[in-house]
Amino acid sequence: MARVVLAMSGGVDSSVAAHLLLEEGHEVIGVFMRHGEESSEACRVDESSGNSLPIVNNPSGSPNGRLFQQRADHKQGCCTASDAADARRVALKMSIPFYALDLQSDFKRIVDYFVDDYLNGRTPNPCVKCNHWIKFGRLFDYADDVGAEFVATGHYARKATEANLSGSGNDHTYQLLRGLDSDKDQSYALFGIQRERLRRMLLPVGGFEKPKIREMAENLGLGVAGKKDSQEICFVTQGHHSDFVRAKAPNQSRETAGNFVDINGTVLGQHQGYEAFTVGQRKGLGIALGEPVFVTRIDPSNNDVVLGKKESLARQVFEADEANWLVDDPHHLPSKLGIQIRYNGEPKPGRILLEDDLTRFKVEFDRPELAVAPGQAAVIYDGPRVLGGGWIC
Repeated sequence: MARVVLAMSGGVDSSVAAHLLLEEGHEVIGVFMRHGEESSEACRVDESSGNSLPIVNNPSGSPNGRLFQQRADHKQGCCTASDAADARRVALKMSIPFYALDLQSDFKRIVDYFVDDYLNGRTPNPCVKCNHWIKFGRLFDYADDVGAEFVATGHYARKATEANLSGSGNDHTYQLLRGLDSDKDQSYALFGIQRERLRRMLLPVGGFEKPKIREMAENLGLGVAGKKDSQEICFVTQGHHSDFVRAKAPNQSRETAGNFVDINGTVLGQHQGYEAFTVGQRKGLGIALGEPVFVTRIDPSNNDVVLGKKESLARQVFEADEANWLVDDPHHLPSKLGIQIRYNGEPKPGRILLEDDLTRFKVEFDRPELAVAPGQAAVIYDGPRVLGGGWIC
C-alpha cells in the first residue's frame, strides 16, 4: 500500500491506529515526538545531527539509542518516560520501526504563544496549536525526509471525499469530519491544518467509538488498553499554569497584580496576577461576595479582572481572526451553521459574516452563549463537516 508515519504517544488510540494501518497493508513508521520542557527532563534523548528532524532512536538497541529520564512530577502529560516506553513496546510487538524525534526547539513556539496569550488577557489553547504547527505541521517534514506518503495520528476525527459525502460523482476533494464517537470527537483541534495536507492525513480510529478501541487493544495484548487519556498541558509539569507563565514571562518584572472590579468598575478586591484567570471562571477566585460571580473580562491595560453574574457572560455576537478554511469558497457557506467555541463544547446554531480578505469573520449565534473566551478557537461546522475556523478576538 503506502509508507505511513504514525505519531505514537504511548496511548491506546495511537497504538490501535498502528494495528489498523498494518491491517490495511501499509508500511508503518512509528514516531514519538519529544517536545516537553527541557527543565522537566521528561524524556531527554541523546542528540544527533543530520535530518531536519533528527532520528534519535530505533528499536534495534543501537548504542546511539535514546536516554529517557523519568519526570520529577506525576502529571499525566504526553511526553513522559513511561509514555515513550509504552510506545516503543507497542512498536516492538508489531514489528514496526520506532523513532524519537527531538522537536523541543520547535515546541518553544508553543510555549511562547501560551505565555504571550495569558499576558495579553486571553485564554490560549496550546494543544490545538500543537496539532496545527507540529503534529500536522513539522511531522510532514519528517514524512518527506523518509519518503512517506501519509501522516497518521490517533485523533477521533474522519476525512472523506466530496464524492463520498454526496454519494455520487467523482469529486475527490477531501473534507474533515467529526469523529464517530461524539464524546471523544477531536475535529475541533484540527480546524487549522493546511487544507492541501488533508489528502495526506490518515485518521484510523476516527470511525470507531472509544470502548471498541480499548477492546481491540485488550484483544491485541498491547498493554495500554486501560491507560487513561492524557489531560494535562504537557509542559506545565508543576503547579498552576499561572506559575509557569510568571516564570517564563519575557519581562518578569512586569506587574500583573491588580483589582477585581464589577462591570461598572467598582473595586471588589485584589488579585495577585490576571494570568491566573480565564473568562467564565467561577472557582478559585479567592474572593467572597455572597453570591456566585464569574470572570467576564480581563483587561491587561490596567490589570483589572472584571467579575459579574452568570448572565453577564452571555454573548450573541463576536469576531474571530487568523481564519483557516477547509472549503473552496467560504463566501458560499450554508446560511445556518454550527459554531463550537470550546474543546469540550458542542456546535451551537448561528451564522457567520466574512471580511473581504477571509482572515476575519463575525459570528452571530441564534441565542446568546456563555463564556466566549478570547484566545479560544471558533470552529465552524455544517453537520459533521469542518468548514474552517478562527481565533476568538
